[in-house]
Formats: sequence, structure tokens, C-alpha cells
Amino acid sequence: MRTGLWGVALWLIVLSGMSSATAQQEQTSNTLIFGIKVRAGGRYDNVRMCVATPPGAKGGPAMDISVFTEIGLKENISLEINLPVVRPILFGIAFQMLQLEPQVTLLFRGQSNEKIDIVAGPSLGISLHYGPDYNSDRSGDARGPSFFALGPMVGGYLGLDFKRPDETFNFQLGIHPYAAPLFGVNDPQDHKGIVIGGMLDGLFRFDIDQ
Repeated sequence: MRTGLWGVALWLIVLSGMSSATAQQEQTSNTLIFGIKVRAGGRYDNVRMCVATPPGAKGGPAMDISVFTEIGLKENISLEINLPVVRPILFGIAFQMLQLEPQVTLLFRGQSNEKIDIVAGPSLGISLHYGPDYNSDRSGDARGPSFFALGPMVGGYLGLDFKRPDETFNFQLGIHPYAAPLFGVNDPQDHKGIVIGGMLDGLFRFDIDQ
């Protein structure tokens, strides 16, 4: 399993290098954006171990840095594809765990004023887990057995896009509530439960069409 986690980490590092492109301001059908998303929040989680809380705690804080691309579908409608980077690498190296939650979001853009757009839409993804449950300690004899679990992620996004029409870079700030039922796979203990959480997202967006 450690070999597999290292492979995931190396693959994500390669993908993160693709994010150094250049942000757009007016959403059109041929817009293509790459960027970096910094995320922080918290969650209730009665399935997975949280490395930031003691054994038995159901959930805790959550942070990540991801790379994303946003593809214009038609005027003021786009599709964002988000791939987490830091948490999968950190968990794989430091805790011999996998937590990977890629997702896609369908975004609708409405103009608030000349400097700010409102962006909102539903999101859908998948949550993948390999590691102990929430009763486990991070290491030592108190660390429980690892298991695979997965489930769909359903959520939404609401954000403010701070436009810079004459620049190739802009910033977006938003919130992302979500829920993910999780089910053990080939798991003797038949783990199942739910993750309910929310993230505050800061997006650094680069428009490669500029």
C-alpha cells in the first residue's frame, strides 16, 4: 500500500505543476482557467480517523491545497474540475493513509457590479479513504486496522469573484458545504457512516486565454 500511496503522491505533484498558467474576468464559452485553491474548514466524520484530533473524536478541522481547471461551457456557465494535492501527499507520507476527494462543480456566474461577480453551483465528487477509523490513534499499539471506504460527495459552492479585467490573474473567495456517505469495501468490520462539512476556499485563478 505504501508503494501505491507514493505513486499517487508523485502523480499529484506532476499535475500540480500544470497549474502555473495564466485569470479571466468575463466568462465565455472558450474560457480555460487553471489555478490553485487553498481550503480550510471542518467536518463531522463518524468513519475516518482525523489526524488533528484524539482517538474517538468524530471529525475535526480540515485543510488542503488543490489544483483546478475551469472550462467555459457557454456564456456565464462553466465546469470546474478540482484535484486535491497536499492532503493526499501529506497523509500518504506521514500517516500511511489515503484521503482523496476529487470533484466537479457546475458554476453559474451573475454580475454583482463592475468589480465583483457572484458565482454559485452544485458540486459532485467521490471520497476515497484508506486508513483506520475514528477510534484509532495515529501510531503505536493504539492504531487500529486500516480499511478501504468510498462514497459520493454532494455539495454546493457560493463565491465572490474579484474581477481584474486588464490582468491575467484574479482571486475568488467562497464557501463549499458538502456531505459524503462512506461505505467500507471488502471491510470485515463493515464500516459505514457520513461526513458532513464545509470549507472556506480561496482561489488563485489564471486565464490561459489572456
